[in-house]
Amino acid sequence: PRLESWPLESVASVSARDRAGLGSLEAFSETGRLACFRYTVARVGEAKALAEAFAAVRAGEAAAAGNRSQHEAPEAAEAEAPARLGVLLRLLRFARPHLEVLALGVALTLGTTAAGLVPPYVTWPLVDEILAPYQNQVQQAREATGVGEAQRHERLEQVREKGAAPFSRVPWYLSAMLGAALLAWALGWAQGWVLARLSERVSADLRNTTYAHLHKLSLEFFSAKRTGDLVSRISSDTDRICYFLSDTLMDFVTDLVMIAGVAAMLFYMDPVLALVTLCSFPLVAFLTFRTRRRLSRGFLRGSRAWAEMTSVLADTIPGIRVVKAFAQERREVQRFRAANARIVEVNDRVNRLWTFFWPMVALVNQFGLIIAWAFGAWRVFDQQITVGVLTAFLAYIGRFYARLESMTRMANSTQRAAASAQRIFEVLDRVPSVPEPARPVQPGRLRGQIELSGVSFRFGNRLVVDEVSLKVEPGEMIGLVGATGAGKSTL
Repeated sequence: PRLESWPLESVASVSARDRAGLGSLEAFSETGRLACFRYTVARVGEAKALAEAFAAVRAGEAAAAGNRSQHEAPEAAEAEAPARLGVLLRLLRFARPHLEVLALGVALTLGTTAAGLVPPYVTWPLVDEILAPYQNQVQQAREATGVGEAQRHERLEQVREKGAAPFSRVPWYLSAMLGAALLAWALGWAQGWVLARLSERVSADLRNTTYAHLHKLSLEFFSAKRTGDLVSRISSDTDRICYFLSDTLMDFVTDLVMIAGVAAMLFYMDPVLALVTLCSFPLVAFLTFRTRRRLSRGFLRGSRAWAEMTSVLADTIPGIRVVKAFAQERREVQRFRAANARIVEVNDRVNRLWTFFWPMVALVNQFGLIIAWAFGAWRVFDQQITVGVLTAFLAYIGRFYARLESMTRMANSTQRAAASAQRIFEVLDRVPSVPEPARPVQPGRLRGQIELSGVSFRFGNRLVVDEVSLKVEPGEMIGLVGATGAGKSTL
């Protein structure tokens, strides 16, 4: 064979790469590639040792002495990182084709929230201008001293006549409440329909994109994943995301806007009382933040447990004839029970944390409501606010804490959706290990003869085919016989 050599100072770097059982050892200068050598999987260790030794020499270090193993150390298992809520923001790319529908949904959400803020505000003048003054006059007439029963009755009738004019406004206030309630219902129905329609299309696009991307991936990816796990990602995980988009996200946005609107109204009515009343909000936020990470990790484990059970079903049901032929029914039932028990175990851990979390939030909110009553009563006694203001304030604060409690209850489905989205994007972020060639070679007319000479192949670090030589003539039929895992399908 012809030998070539280059001065050491002219070689800038040496790299060794292998893909799908074929390795490339390349030498580069400052201006370009000097040479490229091909090698089989059996020479992976030696090629990498040469590249590392050259890098050490160029760095002024001594190459490590001793023989190097031809086999690489197995990779460490990937840590199971908790799903972050930020992964849900990546779903926005699937909503871009539907921006008009999304904008309509946002407008309907704002309208629903605005209509929901009207009834508590109307109670303010209803109490202060009509009910409270009339009640005071009635009480004075009943408690008047030195008058007879007939005179007391006459005074009460006079109070009734004087109160007829202010009470004529009550139907208008009640009509405003009823109109706001009907408007909120109509806008809420339209909002639900629009966002549900949007979520279905986003979920359909997500399923289509994920399924299409699976077909672009190399066989190496499918050899490392179980069929049931992939089926679970496209079916169960996308369905969970659809539920989150159509139900949880819609309620979350509505609650968030309502909380912001209620807070603005509270500070408009009495900033001091609003600050004291909302003192429990930071505590609820702290509890949510501390619980979110543990819930996320638990839901991710739950998704993997469901995928494992789906894999058992995917393995057993299509191959039920084989199971019965070898009398393995009891073994398969035990496998399913073990996978099902794993789901129960994981869900028990999540439920233990979740059932403690949201009652604690409800308790903190009750403390906030008691503080609002106590401080509000003191403000009325101190003549800083009226009873009408306190009544409207308590109506608003009740809605505030109800929405806040509703948002904390959504942490369950939100973390489940985040775990599902992470599993979906694990597929979408995967690139093929054997990409399609940019400029494929046109082989022309083929004879049909196949010849393998010293072929080796591996999956990861596992050598499957080792130095196989084979020649198949056109029209010839051969049979491959070997034990399970011997490499028949790979060949």
